[in-house]
Amino acid sequence: MIATLPFFILIIILLLGVPIAFALAGAGIFGIWLIKGDFNIVLNMLKTATLFVGDYNLTTIPMFILMAYLSSSSGLAKDLYTAASNWLSDIRGGLAIATVFACAIFGAMSGASVAAAAVMSNIAISNMRRLGYSEVLAAGSVGVGSTIVILIPPSVPMIIYGIATQTSIGKLLVAGVIPGIILSILLAICILIWVAIRPSHAPEKVKVSWEERWRSVRNIWPSLLLILIVLVLLYTGVVTPTEVGAIGAFMSALIGVAMGRLNWSGAIYAIKETIRTSTMIFLIMIGANIFGYYMTMSRIPQHVVEIVMAMNLNRWIIIIGIIVVYFIISMVMDEIPLLLITLPLTFPLITSVGFDPIWFGVLSTLMVAMGLIFPPVGMVAFVISGASNINLMTVYRGTAIMIITIFVTTALVMIFPQIALWLPATMR
Repeated sequence: MIATLPFFILIIILLLGVPIAFALAGAGIFGIWLIKGDFNIVLNMLKTATLFVGDYNLTTIPMFILMAYLSSSSGLAKDLYTAASNWLSDIRGGLAIATVFACAIFGAMSGASVAAAAVMSNIAISNMRRLGYSEVLAAGSVGVGSTIVILIPPSVPMIIYGIATQTSIGKLLVAGVIPGIILSILLAICILIWVAIRPSHAPEKVKVSWEERWRSVRNIWPSLLLILIVLVLLYTGVVTPTEVGAIGAFMSALIGVAMGRLNWSGAIYAIKETIRTSTMIFLIMIGANIFGYYMTMSRIPQHVVEIVMAMNLNRWIIIIGIIVVYFIISMVMDEIPLLLITLPLTFPLITSVGFDPIWFGVLSTLMVAMGLIFPPVGMVAFVISGASNINLMTVYRGTAIMIITIFVTTALVMIFPQIALWLPATMR
């Protein structure tokens, strides 16, 4: 019972508003001291925990984040949205569908939902407002569309999962492709049904000339080439994910300079934001690593596995229970700390009952995607509200309708595991 005390301390200090990195580190330090009773051991653990961020695999994260910010500074997201909206303008709700597809394609150049939400809020919502779309539909399409980003490679949460569980990062990233495509299609269907039932939420059509449509296509070929290169390199495995990220970041900058859009101020902004975001992630990982040492010493994960196995539960009941717990926790915690805190408990459990680690990686990513747009936290919802001046409850109304598509995608991945496993199985 005493060994579980740091868990309660962690919850209390999180509720008090302590940053997640320091909350994890503080609870972990107390837990190690509680078990070992020697502060010298705690100091040694702290040294080891900080050296953890020197892992070569972790360089994947800043490379993909830099790729995202350079793509944003180069205006590639705006090109994608313009092309998609031009070609779907003849459909009622077409701009909302275009937003979803633009988010999915931009996801292949970013990997961070919050970044995609900020960029697409500025680009898409103002345009939809101007053309008569309701704020509920506009915010919902950007909100749930942004969650696709963490399924489509490169995905920062997938990379975190791979590092935390020693699972192939390349295969994890590729595993999210088909579920991401399915979620995009389901979102498009959801929007069509929405505007059919409530036509007042979207104008009937927006007239765009064929000349404008083809001109917008000419502007996106560099982005599509970048995405194709990233996906092919990840799938073939000819280079490591870190090298793919570096190539992607370099090409994003090259495209921006060649198109005359990336200037010094934009490049410096991208570098600064990359450093800021990467530092935040690494601090969280250091805190989670310290907390992980406490978990290992307390043998709590092993005890949980033993207790659950002794109950002789059907393995599908176990996975459904884990999904429910993830969904509840995701309401109050961002995706990266959620994964880092829960994986030491859930990963040994799902592997002990025979579930595939890559399949569970996709499933857990879908679960944390829900938390990004669900109250009371919903980080993506907060970003959309702040960037577009839409009332937060209006954003939640839009995402609450469209979150059904994430539930359906999750159910499909559970019923048909090959949706997530087929592509990784064909890799070398």
